Amino acid sequence: MTDTVRPTRIRLAARPATPAAVAPFGDLIGRAAEVPVQRLNHYAGTIRKPARFVTDEDTEISVATLDRRPLEVRWLERHFKHTQAFIPLGGRPFVLVMAPPGPGDMPDLDRVEAFLFDGSAGFCMKIGCWHEFPFPLVDGTDLIVILRGETHRELQAMTGGEALGADLDKKDIAARTGMLLEVAL
Repeated sequence: MTDTVRPTRIRLAARPATPAAVAPFGDLIGRAAEVPVQRLNHYAGTIRKPARFVTDEDTEISVATLDRRPLEVRWLERHFKHTQAFIPLGGRPFVLVMAPPGPGDMPDLDRVEAFLFDGSAGFCMKIGCWHEFPFPLVDGTDLIVILRGETHRELQAMTGGEALGADLDKKDIAARTGMLLEVAL
């Protein structure tokens, strides 16, 4: 896609991120997650295990501080070796755009959805789930990001366009299809 060609815009209506709505993509992490509650043995309180996080010893926990950006999706990526989690700090809302895992080397654009997370819960994606990095709705939003170190290194080595590595497949959807997805709140 060149600068002179205007992409076709496809609007995605962001819908609330509920456990049922996000189930094809992964698991909600928070009180709203519909999982059994267990009592803590030594302390007053309970514990839930809302998501199964899959990775290996090359796991990183980082805090990304994000400012608002246009709600336009140019890239979608997926990971082959691990789930990925985004957990907001400070109750700040964000939007996550995803397409379910599939067998092809491109996401099914007819199945791309946008979800509005109100800041009360995080999300753990399934392996292979196509996604764009979260869109914060408030400047200075802090998100805990849990992913493989290998993925982080592959993203850092990316010089533009697309990236393909052992754990990362990042596609320039706009350049490949001539379509730019935009989120409507």
